[in-house]
Amino acid sequence: MHIVWEKGSATVKDVVDALPKEFDLAYTTVLTTMQNLEKKGVIRHEEQGRAYLYYPILKQREARRSAVQYVVKKFFDNSLELLVLNILENEDLEPEELQKLKKLLDESE
Repeated sequence: MHIVWEKGSATVKDVVDALPKEFDLAYTTVLTTMQNLEKKGVIRHEEQGRAYLYYPILKQREARRSAVQYVVKKFFDNSLELLVLNILENEDLEPEELQKLKKLLDESE
């Protein structure tokens, strides 16, 4: 999805070519994944000659929000506080990142 979001639209070949070499996924594997994403309503396609050009339907921001909600529910007992505490305790945050978090917390009060 990241590749499709980044490019705005992509063929299966575009995605295969953009994947890091260590993934080494077959064209058919990527095709199946994109077809499944289309069935789920995340992307759509238009015919472009013999290829399909895929476009994102789900915005990246919406996908992130949904993923965070899932993680909070499944791993942190529905507690954003536990998630944030876990991040602060277990991740090496840069000083700039900490400043941004502090600013966001101050603004939300």
